[in-house]
Amino acid sequence: MDQLTLDFEAERPRLRAIAVRMLGSTAEADDVVQEAWLRLARTPDVDNTAAWLTTVVSRLCLDQLRSRKRVEAYDVPAAALPGTPVDPEADAVLADQVGAALLIVLETLSPAERVAFVLHDLFAVPFDDVAGVLGRSPAAVRQLASRGRRAVAGGDVEVERKTHHEVVDAFLAAARGGDLGRLLSLLAPDAIMQSDAAGIAMGTEPVYAGADAVAARFDGVRGAAPVTIDGWAAAAWVHHREVKVAFLFTVADGLITGVDLVADPEILARMDVVLAGNPARDAE
Repeated sequence: MDQLTLDFEAERPRLRAIAVRMLGSTAEADDVVQEAWLRLARTPDVDNTAAWLTTVVSRLCLDQLRSRKRVEAYDVPAAALPGTPVDPEADAVLADQVGAALLIVLETLSPAERVAFVLHDLFAVPFDDVAGVLGRSPAAVRQLASRGRRAVAGGDVEVERKTHHEVVDAFLAAARGGDLGRLLSLLAPDAIMQSDAAGIAMGTEPVYAGADAVAARFDGVRGAAPVTIDGWAAAAWVHHREVKVAFLFTVADGLITGVDLVADPEILARMDVVLAGNPARDAE
């Protein structure tokens, strides 16, 4: 067995555990892990095999979650269900799986929230690394994981979702109207807007730091359409039925604390973007 295979086999149990928690299906998890192995086998010069595989498996899971058209029955072995006797062999199998109750809660999360929560809270992946998986800033990922944590704890995020929607709608209305004072009133003093590499290549500054800079960037902007992304209010530039740029807002205590500008087509393809009740990609 060569070193690459040995490295992969050493990571397989952890990767499978991540995939089971994200997908709630052992069969899908095994398929994802196998696909990760195939990609590794044809990818030269991977510096950090464990981190690379974690990213690939997480993104494959994210794609699977996005593609689901309906809530499917969980493929959880009978031994995972409460009250079912567990023999030693079954217990070993279940060591890398998760209880049915948690899976049901995870299903209520958006794909991005689920990935952020599983990676950070269940597998202690640093926020900076999760940000690389999702193509968002560490601050945005921190909020995604926090939403997942509250849902798992039995909290209701609908109030937060409503507040988020109201703040973002007011901000976009102020931007279209050129109301600089209103824009500033909706931004935290230390608000920051960050662009990904694709956005920077389009001519956007990498960072707009502080409320003044962020407000000036949006003042008078009319082309960013209100949308929902993964069920939360956001904005997007849409051209010829295709989302070119997404603006993701982080809101805390009624104020916008951060904006992520995402223009990477691969990352955009993993977002559930809806404009005026229709898929944004179908909008003119």
